[in-house]
Amino acid sequence: MEAKALFEPNPGKQLERKVGQGLYLRIPVRTKLITATDDIADVAREFVASLVQPGDMVVVSEKAVAITQGRFYHVDEVKPSFLARLLARFVHYTPAGANLRDPKAMELTLREVGRLRALVGAIIGGIGKLFGIRGLFYRICGPKARSVDGAWEGTIPPYQKCIVLAPENPEGVAKRLKEVLGCEAAVIDANDLGIDILGVSSSSVDVALLKEIMRDNPLGQSREQTPFGIVRPFQEKQLKKKYSAT
Repeated sequence: MEAKALFEPNPGKQLERKVGQGLYLRIPVRTKLITATDDIADVAREFVASLVQPGDMVVVSEKAVAITQGRFYHVDEVKPSFLARLLARFVHYTPAGANLRDPKAMELTLREVGRLRALVGAIIGGIGKLFGIRGLFYRICGPKARSVDGAWEGTIPPYQKCIVLAPENPEGVAKRLKEVLGCEAAVIDANDLGIDILGVSSSSVDVALLKEIMRDNPLGQSREQTPFGIVRPFQEKQLKKKYSAT
């Protein structure tokens, strides 16, 4: 793929971000519509490889990885149980996209983490709310619960009618992307409320730094169709220049 176009941020996002004394480009990479028939490494090879430069790191959305693994369900396939309906009523509402307030998303979460663990998480989470502490349910149930994406009309079709689970073996996926692209890689779960790093290609990746670099979710979470991003350190004097891959 020829990389001639200037790098541009997604709508409402910034291309550059300063973290501490460092400056970074977060380059969103547009791809074709990813499906369950795709291999995420092949998609990276086709759309990302030609853009990578020495010192870059590549990140990929956990949702894109999960879709290639077939880890999603159409909403019509899911029948929520009584427990799922009950627990969903107590989930905090957020305008940043679908979450576990959807009983069908909660049902799939119960299947992923186990009903007992989810019930314990809900009880402790409820107690935490009495003291102004939120998020205990997700801390107890872990990344598989945090990474469940409910059906949301803002998502690119046809996935606006699908619930997407956490990807399997995100660390292994990151390592494979490193083999294909020749740079460090990470699988991330980011939205407009925060970010989790699900897997990295090696221990040399500074997870805390990467979270700060990607905290404002430059890849977006709607219909941008930019599941990959390139993180590139750059110098302050470059701020006044145009950025291209050539």
